[in-house]
Parts: sequence; structure tokens; C-alpha cells
Amino acid sequence: MAERSGLEPELGGFLAEAEDRSGFEPELGGALRQRGVYVDEPTCIGCKHCAHVAPNTFHIEADYGRSRVFNQNGDPESILQEAIDTCPVDCIHWLDYTELKRLESLRQTQELKPLGFPQPHRLPKTQP
Repeated sequence: MAERSGLEPELGGFLAEAEDRSGFEPELGGALRQRGVYVDEPTCIGCKHCAHVAPNTFHIEADYGRSRVFNQNGDPESILQEAIDTCPVDCIHWLDYTELKRLESLRQTQELKPLGFPQPHRLPKTQP
């Protein structure tokens, strides 16, 4: 069994856990993948700009109206950088692939509310 670097691409089906994945696969252009794009969804305002700039990488998540990466290899890096540079709230970031995997797993427990819903505000209690 070859030593895994943790930089292997995330692929579905039987390839996701294949032991011989190296990061040098043809779908990566033969280069070791070292970073990916990540959307900080709680910060995202759902403007949809990134999905218009890089439609093969970003989509708008249906339940909460925020952007999400669905394909790390969908658009060239220059297009992804344009989406990052033009995001009005700076919620898209390049991350090391191992950090990307960690944050994607944390997203499963993240609590989000749909955009446009009023958020409860609690004023500090005053002393009588």
C-alpha cells in the first residue's frame, strides 16, 4: 500500500477510498493538488456572484441560499481567483487540501439559517 499524502482529490464512488490515489491523476492535470477553494457559508450573503463567475465550481445551496463548492476541478484557477477577488464579503478562500477536508467535515454540524429570515437579537439585561 502506497503512503497517502492527504492531498488526494475527493472523488465519489469506489475511487474515493482507492489506496493507489496519489494526487497525480489525469483529472488534476498530472500535478499534485495542494489547495482547494472553500466557502465560509455563515459569512456568505448569497449574492450568487461566484456561481456566475465560476459556474462549474460553485452552486447556490438550495436550503439556505448560500454558495458551496461542488467541483474543485470545475474551473481554471484564474477564474476561481476572480471569484475570490470579487466576492463582496470575502467568504471564499484558498485552503490547503487537508484543512479543506477538515472544514468540510465540520460543516455537517454547522447551524445555518436561511438568508432573509430575521435573526433573534438579545439585549443585555439591565440592572434594576
